[in-house]
Amino acid sequence: MLERYKTIYQGNVGEIIEKKSRFIATVRLVENEEEALAFIEEMRKKYWNATHNCFAYVIGEHREIVRCSDDGEPSGTAGKPMLDVLLGEELYNTAVVVTRYFGGTLLGTGGLVRAYSKAVQEGLAQSRIIEKQYGTILEIGTDYQGLGKIQYIIGENKIPLLDSQYTDVVTLQVLLPVGDKERFAAELTEGTNGRARIEEKEELYYGVLEGQVLLGDALRGE
Repeated sequence: MLERYKTIYQGNVGEIIEKKSRFIATVRLVENEEEALAFIEEMRKKYWNATHNCFAYVIGEHREIVRCSDDGEPSGTAGKPMLDVLLGEELYNTAVVVTRYFGGTLLGTGGLVRAYSKAVQEGLAQSRIIEKQYGTILEIGTDYQGLGKIQYIIGENKIPLLDSQYTDVVTLQVLLPVGDKERFAAELTEGTNGRARIEEKEELYYGVLEGQVLLGDALRGE
């Protein structure tokens, strides 16, 4: 299980012009190969009159699925450079299609490599990228005497508070990277002299975007 990885939150479109040829890069989050292939087909239908629709995608926790296509461009001048950008940006579960409308001037091998790479970079620049972390939700129970210390520890560690309930006791739910779980639990136990009750509720991927915690379907901004 990857503790953290970068992927697409909201895909978008970027466009460049090279010697009158248009290169339109469309970026999409894909979580399996079926989604990637459906996306590529969607772009082929949308840009049915284009000269080329080249693609690249990386899928899987360990990038088990990596594919690219030159779609008729000279071998190695489109798909591989596009894939190299995705890998260089350390992205996971990401697909990009670069659509080319030929402008009448040949770019040469080096020119094509630069154009397709630049188009993908522009597409990514127009998209929103998020870092997903594998985390755990901890439920903390305490009496009111221990609340202040727990709130201090949570604040010092900059840990998101998901929920709080105040009855005859206080129950808090916090979210933190799974690798920090034992250290945080030990700090809570020591800080409250063992009065805090700590229960692990769930492990899951989450992201933080503009200060907001995103879980589940909210991680797919599209």
